[in-house]
Order: sequence, then structure tokens, then C-alpha cells
Amino acid sequence: METGLIAIGAGIAVLTGLGAGIGMGIATGKAAEATARQPEVTGKINSVLILGLALTESTAIYGFVTALMIMFTMGA
Repeated sequence: METGLIAIGAGIAVLTGLGAGIGMGIATGKAAEATARQPEVTGKINSVLILGLALTESTAIYGFVTALMIMFTMGA
């Protein structure tokens, strides 16, 4: 019973990757729209996009690490 709850907790922690993926897709789409509207500021748009994507990806990594910690520390 306890092992099942640990697996459910780890699965929920990994779901942060789903939110991060959706967020990165939306951000990339908006950056493409902004570049199409104002091509002269492409460099500024790209730098802001890369910073935002890095922060979004860190959320997914934190969720993955949390899932690993749940599995290996509580599952042992």
C-alpha cells in the first residue's frame, strides 16, 4: 500500500514537466508572433525568450528531481 502511494506521489511530481512543456510552447509561439510583428527587435525578443525558457525548464527539472528523491528516499 505504501509503495503505491509513493509511486503516485512521484508521478504527480513528474507532472510539472507537462506544465513546463505547455508554457514553453506558448512562450515560443508568442515570441514568433512578436518577431513577425517587429523584426527589428528580434535580438531583444530572443534574449527574453531564452531567459524565460531557462526558468520554465528549471521548474520541470525541479519536479523530476523531486520525483527521484521521493522514489529513492521513501521507497527504500
